[in-house]
Amino acid sequence: MTTPAPNPDKAAEARSTDRLAASLFAEVLIADQLSRNLIGKALPKGMQISHFSVLNLLAHVNEERTPAQLAAAFHITRGAMTNTLARLEWAGHVHIRPDWDDARRKFVSISTAGRAARDQAIAGFMPLIAGVVRDIGAERVRGALPVLRELRLRLEADPPKP
Repeated sequence: MTTPAPNPDKAAEARSTDRLAASLFAEVLIADQLSRNLIGKALPKGMQISHFSVLNLLAHVNEERTPAQLAAAFHITRGAMTNTLARLEWAGHVHIRPDWDDARRKFVSISTAGRAARDQAIAGFMPLIAGVVRDIGAERVRGALPVLRELRLRLEADPPKP
């Protein structure tokens, strides 16, 4: 019994797609690392990117969230979020209160000091990232955003399929 010969066009296309995928993810991972480094250096003393991210989300939604909701929003474990929240509470950046209807749950809100720390962080790194956008060009960045957004949405929705 003979095996059918693989279609050379399909194989070449698959290799090309694999190379494109590898290049895309390499660029995304490197850009992530470099941008985290840039932003991390500009944050106020003692603030980490994870702290800023939680403060930024709470400032944007402008309402309380449970630790579980925050963990889900950042795709991390509840334990990791609990650690971040404990540090933010210690710094006075968030208020954590019990849920009066369900004693097992807590609610987190941003404090006035937390909002000020978030604003200070943004003031520290926004000129740096705005400069990168100016150097690349606003139109080119606008053109890249839909692709990056679609990539994020696909990765959030379902794990990639081979």
